[in-house]
Amino acid sequence: MWKIRTNTFLNICIVLSLFVLFYTAMLTNDTVKENRHVRKSLKKDSIRFLPSINSKKSKEYNVWLIFTKVTNVSTLSYKFRDLLHNLLNVSSVPLKFNIIVDKVSQTIAENQITEVLLYGRKSLVYSFYDIEDCAKKIQDIVEVMTPHFSSKPGTYYSDALFYISLGLYRIAPLNQHYAILLDCDLYFKKDISLLFDEFAKFKSSALFGLAPELTPVYRHILHAYKSKHNTTFGEFYHDGGNSSNQSHPNGFQGYNTGVVLINLGAQRKSLEFPKVVSNESVQAMTTKYRFRGHLGDQDFYTLMGYEYPHLIQTLHCGFNRQLCTWWRDHGYSGIFSDYFKCSHDVIVLHGNCNTRIPKR
Repeated sequence: MWKIRTNTFLNICIVLSLFVLFYTAMLTNDTVKENRHVRKSLKKDSIRFLPSINSKKSKEYNVWLIFTKVTNVSTLSYKFRDLLHNLLNVSSVPLKFNIIVDKVSQTIAENQITEVLLYGRKSLVYSFYDIEDCAKKIQDIVEVMTPHFSSKPGTYYSDALFYISLGLYRIAPLNQHYAILLDCDLYFKKDISLLFDEFAKFKSSALFGLAPELTPVYRHILHAYKSKHNTTFGEFYHDGGNSSNQSHPNGFQGYNTGVVLINLGAQRKSLEFPKVVSNESVQAMTTKYRFRGHLGDQDFYTLMGYEYPHLIQTLHCGFNRQLCTWWRDHGYSGIFSDYFKCSHDVIVLHGNCNTRIPKR
């Protein structure tokens, strides 16, 4: 009787062992398939060292960069690397980098990202977007803007680069509701989360957030209009004014697009914005102000800030503290300091026109 029970017990053990082996084999096979799927998806949405989830996971921290027409020896390549390293060092929030590239530039970007990660041992999440695909999605906007705001219209894709911010709501994934588009010649002295916090301060009608232009470039461009009108358009910000225009009675220097905050969700829902970027609207504004620009979307934002100020939230100059002094040496030395001054704490330094950025 004992023998029979023992044999029965052994048989049960054998059956259970076979079942465990079979289940383990199936689980391993599923894991391999899943890993293959993950590796395949990485090619489309290149993810490296996913950061740990924290209490701020419900917020969006989408950073957009344009990295095209780059070679291994381009200064843009090094500026891109330095900006990534800088942001990873000063950011307390999990950033998602969205990088617009061409085929050659993507390879260089991958190499620079690898170098940043190896050197800094930080976490980084990023996705690439092909410039040709992006350009197609904003073709109508580019065609309207280029005749008025491009100094030397070139190839179609080159022109599109200067107007990405205006059509980013068509390019960004629909699950992105807020985004910050940055130039690569920036240095963050403080946490970029301070910039993202500005979205909460937007007036209900605002689609974009921009800091002032800190040079007299728009005073220069608008000289013909200003000579015939009593207006503060193009004037530096001041405490009091005597102007027939009440939209900006204390001066309006225009905007700089080194840092652009974009409320993508509001832009997608806006019924007014498509009309503002229409050919009729842009033609009317440029004709009214005798405006012929050369700075792409920055010129358009400046006009929009004068005609449609409710669509733009003005950030203080510390969020885009430009360093370029070119205009001081080209006819405006007497008034340049009035435009260039910035009394706010500096969050972001902007080394525009290849100005060296003091990082201490």
